[in-house]
Amino acid sequence: MNSFTMVEFPTTSAQESAEFFGSVFGWAATPYGPEYTDVDCGGGVSLGFQQDHSEAPAGPLAVIQVNDLEATRSAVLKAGGTITVEAFDFPGGRRFHFREPGGNELAAWTPTGR
Repeated sequence: MNSFTMVEFPTTSAQESAEFFGSVFGWAATPYGPEYTDVDCGGGVSLGFQQDHSEAPAGPLAVIQVNDLEATRSAVLKAGGTITVEAFDFPGGRRFHFREPGGNELAAWTPTGR
């Protein structure tokens, strides 16, 4: 099940970003506190808007759902990637961030219980 499930964006207002996409495309938003909102785009893909600048990515961050987070971490390192943010828990799962050899930062995650 290695598939893109989210793109996370830095924002100055998680609420306003979510309202914009809801207004334009009719996508539903779920706030996770005052500084983070998830927007369901349909088809298993969502947009995440992170307002907390200490946690926000520098630019859009593609997020890939994986079956085994530790195996994926090992594969990233073996293939020449680097870990930029060690694994951490969040509501619904656990993830880490990595940079591929070309310089792009991405994240891998697995739902809670895997």
